[in-house]
Amino acid sequence: MRVLYGTTNAAKLDSMRQAVKGLGLEVIGLKDLGQPIPKVDESGKDPLVNAELKARAYYEAFHLPVFSCDSGLFFEEFEPAEQPGTHVRRVNGRELTDEEMTAYYADLAKQHGGRLTGYYQNAICFVVDENHVFRSMDKSLSTEAFILTDKPHPRKVKGFPMDRLSIDIKTGKYYYDLPDRDVAQSTFEGTRRFLGEVMKK
Repeated sequence: MRVLYGTTNAAKLDSMRQAVKGLGLEVIGLKDLGQPIPKVDESGKDPLVNAELKARAYYEAFHLPVFSCDSGLFFEEFEPAEQPGTHVRRVNGRELTDEEMTAYYADLAKQHGGRLTGYYQNAICFVVDENHVFRSMDKSLSTEAFILTDKPHPRKVKGFPMDRLSIDIKTGKYYYDLPDRDVAQSTFEGTRRFLGEVMKK
């Protein structure tokens, strides 16, 4: 089955293709369509609302089965009002570049002794057609907890600026120094389960 993943981020598209291996899904991204991409107002109160806003907008524009994801970043050390939440890349009303994001969050970690303990709360919405919409913000879609450090790893991957600052709690090593493993992979099982259930229905 050919499905549209509502993203223009090539790194996220590659990661999702890994996540859904074996499900019989051909996953394409927004840029693969070669058509104008509608701008979506992602002003929802949580990742699930934003995921649905995007999925419905892309379904209306392209009339293809489409799923969209959204996430919020949370730190154990912060009070609720201080959390980045869904505004991970938007700071003070401005969209940050990859380099700006790395610098901003490295400085944030530095202000807290050089490390923060974070996790991503993820949500997904799949619009098959007008009458079949599936959504989830199950805990299995959240990442494992990780350390956010103030010292960026030298490696850079476009579209994943936060990975330069992410350290695995168990080993104390940057995810970039762990072969075949990153923060996102801890969500693969939950993503596969959700999409597998949608396919059955």
